Amino acid sequence: MVCTTHLTVVGGGFGGLTAALAAAESGAEVTLYEARETLGGRARTADGPYRTNEGPHALYNGGPHWRWLEQRGLLPPMAGVSVAEGLRVRYHHGGTLRRAPPAGLLRLRRRREAPIGVPYLEWATGQLGEETARAAANFAAVATFHHAPGELSAAFTHERMRRATKLPPEAHYPRGGWSGLVERMATRAREMGVRIELGARVDADALEDAARRGPVVVATSLAAARALLDDPGLSWPGGRTVLLDLALEARRGDAFVVSDLDAPGWIERFTASDASLAPAGQSLIQAQFPLAPDEPRAAALARGEHLLDLGFPGWRERVVHRTEATADGRTGAVDVPGTCWRDRPAVDRGEGRYLVGDQVAAPGVLSEVSFNSAIEAVERALGRWGGSPQRVTTFHDARRHKATFQRHGATHPDSR
Repeated sequence: MVCTTHLTVVGGGFGGLTAALAAAESGAEVTLYEARETLGGRARTADGPYRTNEGPHALYNGGPHWRWLEQRGLLPPMAGVSVAEGLRVRYHHGGTLRRAPPAGLLRLRRRREAPIGVPYLEWATGQLGEETARAAANFAAVATFHHAPGELSAAFTHERMRRATKLPPEAHYPRGGWSGLVERMATRAREMGVRIELGARVDADALEDAARRGPVVVATSLAAARALLDDPGLSWPGGRTVLLDLALEARRGDAFVVSDLDAPGWIERFTASDASLAPAGQSLIQAQFPLAPDEPRAAALARGEHLLDLGFPGWRERVVHRTEATADGRTGAVDVPGTCWRDRPAVDRGEGRYLVGDQVAAPGVLSEVSFNSAIEAVERALGRWGGSPQRVTTFHDARRHKATFQRHGATHPDSR
């Protein structure tokens, strides 16, 4: 049966574009509204000589969105990291910069699963001791953007630590920044008949009108979704992180990555894999330093500048461009002990309204959560309205999750 349902998508980031494409593939008529004049959301790439993203970005090739994009010919040209640059990964541990991570960290990653009900630091300390546990927790900050990954659910932090330490690395880089991926998705959406309205801010009244015509997918931040859906309780904890972008005069011998194992922090020289991100002879560096609740930004930046002193000697005299920002609640969900992704705000909000984003009840790491929630939203929306969207397998099979919960003696949410 051909689906003729009209579906409205609010938000033109990665999740909203995924939802629009998935719905159009199923035969729905789709209108996407984006409040800004450009698409992309947090996947937007800055114009100008420095092609920065909103914080360090990578596309994990072990995730479901990689396969989905690849199947549709939507993956842009990807930048690789040479062996020489890969050997320039450095680890700040015990106050010094090292060429290799602690051996215990690699042993810990061999533990395939961890319990949801205890903090990561507690569980990992029981496995291989406190020093290894702290190093592993701080390393995981690259995929949590949280000031204390060791205080989060062991299952949550360990999954991210294992994904981030996988060899060969899962992280890949769209050449020219994420804008190339966004442009490909938007072009395909328009070719499939999706109507894209830019500079079109939707309020609660407009959302109500759209919901009378068909299902609505809200692919915005939780803060914006609270107002649109008139749901004050729509919230979930996330990280608070200082983002630092630097352009330096290039110098041979600079580190590719500096991972702080003494405290959460990550510095990456993105021009190591894609020289087009900055003018010739310059290096583009993007870094993130998570902030504790009462920690001033200056303190986090001081930690970061110390790492720069170690990994990029003489960087202060080489700066040609610098920007700073604080990302608060814009870096994805974090799960505290006793909670998992199933406990986050549900995708199906009832009455034909669906929620998409990286802080909702969908599995995966970083942008995989947005992707999985978008696919689920479309399946539920068009199924409820008489469509028959094609099923797309998500990264975590629900049965495997249930088995994992049971092995660790936890009560799975499906059994509550």
